[in-house]
Amino acid sequence: MATMRDVAARAGVSAKTVSRVFNQDPHVSDATRQRVSAALDELNYVPNAIPTTLRNGRAPVIGVAVPDIVDPFFAQLARAAERHAARRGMSVIIASLGSAEREPEVVQAMLRQALTGLIIAPIGDDHGYLRAWVDRIPVIFADRPPVGLTADLFVADDQRGAHLATTHLADHGHTRIAFLGDTLALSTTRDRLAGYRRAIDDAGLALDERLIVLGATDRAGAAGAVATLYRLDDRPTALFCTNARAAVGLVPVLRSRAMAVTTFGDFPLADLLRPSLTVIDQHPDRMGELAAQRISDRLHQPRGRWPRRTVVPVELVERESCRVTTTPGVPVR
Repeated sequence: MATMRDVAARAGVSAKTVSRVFNQDPHVSDATRQRVSAALDELNYVPNAIPTTLRNGRAPVIGVAVPDIVDPFFAQLARAAERHAARRGMSVIIASLGSAEREPEVVQAMLRQALTGLIIAPIGDDHGYLRAWVDRIPVIFADRPPVGLTADLFVADDQRGAHLATTHLADHGHTRIAFLGDTLALSTTRDRLAGYRRAIDDAGLALDERLIVLGATDRAGAAGAVATLYRLDDRPTALFCTNARAAVGLVPVLRSRAMAVTTFGDFPLADLLRPSLTVIDQHPDRMGELAAQRISDRLHQPRGRWPRRTVVPVELVERESCRVTTTPGVPVR
């Protein structure tokens, strides 16, 4: 692992100048800045944030990077991590990644703030850009596993949750159960599709690939997906939705559709809708708490067992939407 002295020797400057460039001090000439920046890149230098934090008298800082802080699941995960940090005198920086393309830029900008730990729910498909950091600070992945990197991981039991949700609809007598998801580029969606397929098979139902619809990333996508399903001659009577964001988009669509629904992920007001939504609760509060606790554990025992993959159990919360019937005149039971 390169040190600041190594960078200074490569650039032909003092270690203090390297520090000034790294911390974006404006009182450095452009020529020197370019030379030092090139040396930093060539040696793949990252600072040891913990000693820097202690020397500066700053409280430890945890970074939490999620796809979208507005998403109910990720908002609850971040809030739980923040509560844990506050109890231990740590601060938190939270950022939305936005897209797979922006992920490295957003995360690296956070890391330059001298973080003492990072929790990331990734979007991208290559996390090699974090390789230099995992030896310096605890890097904890949540919800989705890293690609091209080995690190601590907390994930929900996605396959089991999808199996529970789909089986529950089959147990209510539905034989035409649709799958509504966002994109198979995400490991969570792939795992939930696998759970759905297994549940259909276990229930002795015929798998109809036309009932598997993707692209429900927002309200328009959800509406389009339901419209596609309703154009089928033998349309589905039940729907398993793979995430809370898509479920929120479904709310105005399903008001005019008699379709039983289960969804992966609870969200605020889901229990107050009519009908109220039956959900698979991923317990994002629990996942966020566990991820933040793992950072605390790694800071106190950096040589502990590394890495560890933890599967967080999920739970079916039955409400009214799984009992909707498509038979005219028959009420929800």
